[in-house]
Amino acid sequence: MTETAVFGGGCFWCMEAVFSRLSGVLKVEPGYAGGTLPNPTYQQVCAGDTGHAEVVKLEFDPALVSYTDLLDVFFQMHDPTTPNRQGQDIGTQYRSVIFYTTPAQKVQAEETIKKLDESAGFPERIVTGVLPLEKFYPAEDYHRQYYALHSRQPYCRFVIQPKLDKLKEHFGGMQK
Repeated sequence: MTETAVFGGGCFWCMEAVFSRLSGVLKVEPGYAGGTLPNPTYQQVCAGDTGHAEVVKLEFDPALVSYTDLLDVFFQMHDPTTPNRQGQDIGTQYRSVIFYTTPAQKVQAEETIKKLDESAGFPERIVTGVLPLEKFYPAEDYHRQYYALHSRQPYCRFVIQPKLDKLKEHFGGMQK
């Protein structure tokens, strides 16, 4: 039996590239969540007034990778302490957010944030939102497997590749 997890940690190209490499993650889909505009387009979300965040929706097998493991990767692959920004990507669409799909996910996310804050694992307090998933809107097809199809582009080389290197270094045993 599979479960669904939804994370927003900046650009969905980055998060898709990271999570698609994990054993137990069966599907990764970029999209939008958390806003008020139905069926938003990339251009509308980038304008910053839809309320949506760029997110990835994961289908995963909890027998192979736990939700807690996914949370660990999520928090290490982006800056969860800076509101509405990841590197040069600025705006509410790039906010750090977890959209939980079960009550257990909500509890696990909140406990993880509390532990990270208490351990001073980051120089600042975590600002990641923990919200129920109300609706997920898939991104346009050209956003799917972006890194795999465009790995030589500058954004991929200088923003996504360092995240993949960090993933390999810290979570190599979890990779496919």
